[in-house]
Amino acid sequence: MGKLRKSLTAAVAAGLFFGGAGVAVADSWKGLQMRSSGVFFKGSYKWEPRFVHHGGFHVDGNLKDSDPGDGHNVYLRARVEAYGWTRVKGVQKKTVHVDHVFFDGAMLETGQARIQACRDRGSLRPDNCSKLREFHR
Repeated sequence: MGKLRKSLTAAVAAGLFFGGAGVAVADSWKGLQMRSSGVFFKGSYKWEPRFVHHGGFHVDGNLKDSDPGDGHNVYLRARVEAYGWTRVKGVQKKTVHVDHVFFDGAMLETGQARIQACRDRGSLRPDNCSKLREFHR
């Protein structure tokens, strides 16, 4: 009977430990606004917990083409850690909802993110972007 009780106690303790491992407290949402000529982003960001989306940088908000008559598209661009830039495209003459998590797939927790809102001006002229925003966990 003593061995059974120890086994049950160990099983319950292991269940509580591993069951709680996946539950982590996430950062709260913080406001984020970025603006440049022809583009505007207003929304929020937060860092996801360690075991959710690799602890990524979560952005949720509206990306707006603020100069619909210019004929150019808009986009968000972001990079995490030392990886290349990732684009989330907008739509010309519209406002689109963006809900995206940027993360480093090789890590359990992403610790650095950079993000900008940009207007795509084609291949002959450089894009114009908002000030580069950098975030650290």
